[in-house]
Amino acid sequence: MVSEGAAGRRTRTLRAEVALKALTAGPGAPERLRSVLEQVLVFARASFAAVYAPSDDGELLCLVEAVGVPRTLYGLRDGYPRAGGSPVADVHRTGRAAWLGPQDLAESAEARRVPSRDFHLAALPAHGDGGGGCLVAVSERLDGFDTDDRKCLELLADAVSCPVPAAEAAEGGELPAGAFSLAMDTGRVEVGDDILDLFALGRDDFDGRVETLLALTVPEDLPALMSVTEADHMSLGDRELEFRALQPTGPPKWLRLRGRLLPGGEGQPARLVGTVADASTLRSDVTDVARVQRLAAALATAGTVRDVSQAVVSALRKPLRADRIALAELENDRLVVTVLDPPDPESWPELWRLEWRTEWPDAPVRAMPTLATALSEGRAQIWPAGTALEPALAEVGPGGLAVLPLPAAGRMAGACLIGWDTPHDFGPDERALLTASAGLAGQALMRAHAFDAEHELVGMLQRQLLPRRLPKLPGATAVARYLPSTAGLELGGDWYDVIPLPDNHVALVIGDVQGHSAGAATLMGQMRTALRAYAVEGHPPDVVVSHANRLLTDMETDLFATCAYVDLDMEEGSAWCVRAGHLPPVLRHPDGTTDIAEAEGGPPLGVVAQADFPMTPLRLRPGTLIALTTDGLVESADSDIDEGMDRFARELSVSDPTHLGLVADALLGNARRSDDVALLLVRYDGMASLPLRESWTVWRVPQAVGHARRFTRRTLRSWNVTGDAQDAVLLIVSELVTNALVHTDGRVRLDLTLVNHRLRVAVADSSPRTPIKPTSIGWEATGGRGILLVEAMSAAWGSLPVSGGKQVWSEVTL
Repeated sequence: MVSEGAAGRRTRTLRAEVALKALTAGPGAPERLRSVLEQVLVFARASFAAVYAPSDDGELLCLVEAVGVPRTLYGLRDGYPRAGGSPVADVHRTGRAAWLGPQDLAESAEARRVPSRDFHLAALPAHGDGGGGCLVAVSERLDGFDTDDRKCLELLADAVSCPVPAAEAAEGGELPAGAFSLAMDTGRVEVGDDILDLFALGRDDFDGRVETLLALTVPEDLPALMSVTEADHMSLGDRELEFRALQPTGPPKWLRLRGRLLPGGEGQPARLVGTVADASTLRSDVTDVARVQRLAAALATAGTVRDVSQAVVSALRKPLRADRIALAELENDRLVVTVLDPPDPESWPELWRLEWRTEWPDAPVRAMPTLATALSEGRAQIWPAGTALEPALAEVGPGGLAVLPLPAAGRMAGACLIGWDTPHDFGPDERALLTASAGLAGQALMRAHAFDAEHELVGMLQRQLLPRRLPKLPGATAVARYLPSTAGLELGGDWYDVIPLPDNHVALVIGDVQGHSAGAATLMGQMRTALRAYAVEGHPPDVVVSHANRLLTDMETDLFATCAYVDLDMEEGSAWCVRAGHLPPVLRHPDGTTDIAEAEGGPPLGVVAQADFPMTPLRLRPGTLIALTTDGLVESADSDIDEGMDRFARELSVSDPTHLGLVADALLGNARRSDDVALLLVRYDGMASLPLRESWTVWRVPQAVGHARRFTRRTLRSWNVTGDAQDAVLLIVSELVTNALVHTDGRVRLDLTLVNHRLRVAVADSSPRTPIKPTSIGWEATGGRGILLVEAMSAAWGSLPVSGGKQVWSEVTL
C-alpha cells in the first residue's frame, strides 16, 4: 500500500522543484505565470492563488493573474492602494511574508473578509524576473498552511515573474507575439503576429478593428466573444473561453482566449489585454495542472451534492482513464453514495448490489474496514494491482484503487473511490491531481450539503403552503401548475388559490411575493391564508384586497406582494377583477380569440396603506378560458413583459381548452425557469341548471316571524314544494328567524335557494357569535330546543362568517 502520508509530504517541495524546472522550458511569460499559480493549488493545497503587481503610475497594486475559486468568495479586490494598510501593501513595502488566520483577517478592515467564510491568507513577495510583485494564496483548511505548504509557497514565490501588462507594452512598442490589447471605447485592437497567423491574416491586411477579427469566427461562437469584447457586459477580472476561427481551407481552428479587463486611468479608456493561443496545441493529458483550476471553477458553481459529484467525475475519470468512480457523503459513519460512474449495478461489487435500495446504494462500510481506516486517518491512499483487500474494495479496482477522503472544516465530508480493471501505474502527477482534487471536492461537498438541506426545507415549506388539490366547481374546471426556479438556492413566493364561495361564486387568486427566500415563502403562506379568510367572510373583491394590503403593511416587513383576484359568478357568467400590481387575466373566448383584460390596477400589497383597488367587470360566455400567471412565465432577460404577455396570449389562442392539463403543460414548456412560475387556468362552462333564489328582509316587528313564514310558503308553492317538505322548511325558518331576532341586533335577511332537489335556508344577521347546540336540556328549560329542532329536520346545517356578521344555514333534501 502506498500512502500520501508523511513521506509524501516530505517530497512535496522536491516535486514542486521538478515541476518548476519543467515550466522554465515551457510556454512564454503569461502562460508560465498561470502555470506557476496552478502549482500553488497543487503543492501548497490552496483553493485560490493570485499575483499583484504595481500599476504603471505606482499608486496601486493591481491583480495580474489568478487561479482557483472566484476571489469574490474571499472578498479580495482587483487592486489595493500601495500606501494602504492591506496585507498585500504591507508585504510589498516590507518585503516580508505575512501569514494571516481568520482572526487576523477579521481585524483588518482593508482585507474585506467575508464574514460567512473562515480562511487563511498567505502573502509573499515575488522575487522572480522583474520582482516588485506579491503572491497571495488562500486556504480553507482548518489548520491553514503548515510547514510544508509554506516551504512550497516560498519556492513558488521565487519563481513568480510579473510581466509588463499588455497595455504598457502596447504603449512602449510592439506587443508580444501572442498578446493583444483592445481599447473598450473605440474597438481598436493591437495584436501580435502570432494572433494574426491564427486568423490567417497578414499584417498589411489587418485594419486594427476588432470587428475584422470577429467576422472571421464561427457565427455560433460570436455571442460568447461579444460578451467579452463589449464593456457593458464585463466587470474587472479574468476572462477565458474557447472559440473557432475560420480558415481559408479545412475546418475551423479552435483558439483559446485569456484576457483581463484593466481599468483606465484619468481620462484613459479601459483596456482588455490578454493572449490568444491555438487550443489544439495545449496539453490535455493528466499532467496538465490546469485541470485542478478547471475543477475548482466547476465546483464553485456547483449548487447541489449531485452537481459536485458530477463535476468530480467529469474532472477525474477521463484524464485518469479510470474504469469506475464513486463519490459518497459521510453521514453518521455511513457512506451515502451520490454518484456512481458507470451507473449500472453490474459494474460494481456484488456486495454493493446487495445494498441497492433506491437509485444508489449505501456503501457497506462495515464490510470495508480498510476504507474506514483511510477515512479516520484522513489522507489519500493508493493500492496498486495485486494488493490484498477485502472483496468489497478489491472488486472496485482490481488493477489499482485510489481512495480519497474529502476533508472539510475539520471533518470528513465523504470519500471518492477510483478503480481500474487493468494494472495501473500511479505517477507523481496523478498523485498531485488526486490530492488537490480531494481538498476542493470536500469543501464543495459541505457547501452543497447545506444548499440541499435548505433547498429541501424551503421546498417542503412551499409544498405545504400551496393547495394540495383544487376544489370541484359547479360549472367550471380549474387546473394549476407551479414550477420552482432552477437558478439560485431558494424558492420564491409565487402562489395560487381557488376559493369556493356562497351562492355559486368562486374566487381565483394568483400572487407573487418579492424575493426568493424562506421569508418570501412564509409571507406567501400568510397572504394566501389572509385572502382566503377575507373572501370567505363575504367581502367584495376590492375589500378583500384592501384588507390584505393593510395586513401586509402592518406586518412591518420589507417585502411586498403582487396579486390578482377574480370573483367569478357561476350563475350569471360574470366576474369582477381586482389587480394589485399584478399581471391582468388573459381570456380565451370560445371562438379561439384572446384578450388581455384591461383591468385597472392598484399598487402592490404592502406599499401604500390607504391604497385604492378598483374593480373591473368581466363578461364570460360558456367555454371561456381564464388564465392567470406570474411574471416568471412571461418575462425574461431578452424580452420585456409586454412581449411575453402577447406571446402568452398567442399560445393560449392555439390551444385546445378541452384538456386543461395539456394546455397548462404546453404553456409551461417554454418557461425560462430563471424565476419560479405559477399558472392557474379556469374554463367556465356554465351551470347545467340554475338555482332558484328568493330573499326577504325581516323587519323587527311583532309579526316578523309570521311574515317570514308567509313569504316562505308563497315561495315554496311557486316552486311546487308541498307536503311534509314544506312543513319542515317552515319550521326551520321559524326557529332560525326567531333566534336572529332574539339574540342579535340590526338587520336580518332570509335567503331561500333551490337547486337539484335540495333547498337551502339561510338567515344572516349582524352578530359574529355562532349558535351553540346544547349538550343536554331538561324538561324545565324554557329555551335551547330550536337548534336541536333545526338539526333534526335538516340534511345538513351550519354557520359561516359573512361581512359584518354570520349566516346560519340549513339544507333540506326534497
